[in-house]
Amino acid sequence: MSLNLRESGKSAESDGCLIADPLTLPLLAISGLRHAYGSNVVIKGLSFSLNKGTIGCLLGASGCGKTTVLRCIAGFEPVQAGEIWLNGHLVSRRGVLVSTEARHVGMVFQDYALFPHLTVAENVAFGLRDGDRAARAHRVNEVLEIVRLTELRDHYPDELSGGQQQRVALARALAPRPDLLLLDEPFSNLDVELRARLSVEVREILKEQNTTAILVTHDQHEAFNLADEIGLMRDGVIEQWDTPYRLYHEPASRFVADFIGQGMFLPGTVLGDNRVRLELGVFHGSIPRDWPQGTVVDVLLRPDDILHDDASPLQAQVLHKAFRGAEFLYTLQLSGGGRVMSLVPSHHNHAIGEKIGIRLEIDHLVAFRRE
Repeated sequence: MSLNLRESGKSAESDGCLIADPLTLPLLAISGLRHAYGSNVVIKGLSFSLNKGTIGCLLGASGCGKTTVLRCIAGFEPVQAGEIWLNGHLVSRRGVLVSTEARHVGMVFQDYALFPHLTVAENVAFGLRDGDRAARAHRVNEVLEIVRLTELRDHYPDELSGGQQQRVALARALAPRPDLLLLDEPFSNLDVELRARLSVEVREILKEQNTTAILVTHDQHEAFNLADEIGLMRDGVIEQWDTPYRLYHEPASRFVADFIGQGMFLPGTVLGDNRVRLELGVFHGSIPRDWPQGTVVDVLLRPDDILHDDASPLQAQVLHKAFRGAEFLYTLQLSGGGRVMSLVPSHHNHAIGEKIGIRLEIDHLVAFRRE
């Protein structure tokens, strides 16, 4: 994204920082961001943008740089190169660092950071500075109703469950009406079931308020539950910025395909005319033009691509099975030695070593040229 506002004629000066018309730009725009700790370069030319009301996510393993990006957006860290724009204002550039307080961002921390000696209502009110006492009290009541904690307003943090504490932290961050909400691994201290439920609840709250937000997490299920757009990071760069659906079905690299969802690769050979031959048959899909006939590829097969079919002549042997309530996740071995996974309704309870009929139903052919 080019953000040279001087050339566009839309720039102005205010306190030494460029300002653009916020109606014509994304609410958050990052271009060519670079950051290092000493000789350790953590962020390497990273770029992305978020429109108003969009929930974005930086997803990746520990150490990939995602939290550092969040800290740069919040103004906790200066940048070595690139720019960060918030709501039409330049807030970070080499030599430019607008204070955190002036950025109009809210933040929900991993450990909630609630004050134990303050009640729920007092914690929420802590960040409110504008308006008289009555206006602040009204806003506290408003956000407590939004996060459904009105009845707990006089309780203290140690009297709340982990999920309730997280909603207090969210209410406190929303109370000043920030332009952008930052969430740093907000559910990592919760158990898996509560994490899944709360991530859905938080999404509903943010969407009801038309809040622009960016989440940092290592958990792809959390990212899928909450975000409209996800940037999968590796070693300080974004491998792919896309919708959850496209990340899953149309991964841009083998790394993305390996990280997102579950699946296994089967070797294949390009036949031409957008056809690939696999052990399971010949299939059509969009093949890059620079892959000539005979090119050896690896084709990604998801568990939902392999359907259980008792009438199918194609047989596979059950190697492993994982019971998931409504479904079994089977790992199957094909007669030629390849392996695939299949999600099968749990009333089909097959034994290890048993052979079952399968058929392949691919809506998105995902293939990577074998190096």
